[in-house]
Amino acid sequence: MKKLLLSMAVASAAFSAPTLATTNAAFAACGSVSLAEFNWASGELMANVDKFILENGYDCDVELIQGGTTQIFASMNEKGRPEIAPELWVNAVRDPLGKAIEEGRMKVLVEGPITDLGEGWWVTPAFAKKHPELDSVEKILERPDLFPDDEDPSKGAFIGCPAGWGCQLSNANLFRAFDMEEKGWKLVDPGSAAGLDGSIAKAAERDEPWFGYYWAPTAIIGKYNLQLLKWETEWAGSENWDGCIVKPEQDCADPKATSYTESEVSTVVTESFMNKDSEAKEYLSKRVFPGKVMNEMLVYMGEEQASGADATIEFLKQHESVWTEWVSPDVAEKVKAALKSA
Repeated sequence: MKKLLLSMAVASAAFSAPTLATTNAAFAACGSVSLAEFNWASGELMANVDKFILENGYDCDVELIQGGTTQIFASMNEKGRPEIAPELWVNAVRDPLGKAIEEGRMKVLVEGPITDLGEGWWVTPAFAKKHPELDSVEKILERPDLFPDDEDPSKGAFIGCPAGWGCQLSNANLFRAFDMEEKGWKLVDPGSAAGLDGSIAKAAERDEPWFGYYWAPTAIIGKYNLQLLKWETEWAGSENWDGCIVKPEQDCADPKATSYTESEVSTVVTESFMNKDSEAKEYLSKRVFPGKVMNEMLVYMGEEQASGADATIEFLKQHESVWTEWVSPDVAEKVKAALKSA
């Protein structure tokens, strides 16, 4: 690396180009950066937006590393690569992340890099408009008659998660904790991700009621404008949630009624990145996507079958008022110039 920088400096002096020398100095300050590209749509978009801005605005040399939450975290924790995880869902790695932060290997740069995100129970906008008084989970639970099950209309249909998903366990245990069967509800397994999405699409497009689990940011939430219900029941504690609600039924004999666990998502970086002398850290600390904008972008990615790189160009062009708040005017101009040839 030292030899490369020396040769670049010599070339710069030979051509007497002060602007190039300035660029090289900025590049040296940022250098090579490894960045996690998580294997879901919002994670893919965030990684590519960061890549474009870091490369064109801060002269970084960015490498994307693909993977899931646990895989990426393990690599960061053990190898220090990637150096940046734009959208790390903390609940899945809470204990080891806490230890890594305590020991100085990692740092949370942003808590909540996307607003209005999380898991919970939702209804269709048509239902919310027709029944504004039923604005909480607990109020909905008293009216199973408004969500008749296709196979047994005498029961209310609550759409849970497909078998094998982590949320299948939490929803099944909450179903028991709130005595939903006794109240006239049926827990419906949608069978697959496509089945879950299909049930929402069918209800929303027909202005029919739908009640079930989902999470944001996602294209389906953005496309059909599902409404997240609030909880009147207080949080019953992590011992109840982590020690029972998220476990198989045989390991959760007495689930306590509780609000849904708060989803924590952060932008996390390694110690090596924090030690870099680069303004890129300031950009990442300010970079927060509005939930509505993210949902719109996920709809775009789904409908246009757009990659993260393609969606990045669309985002930067259509939402200039959002991303220019994250950077200095000089950096914004460099990014805009790069967009013209993208």
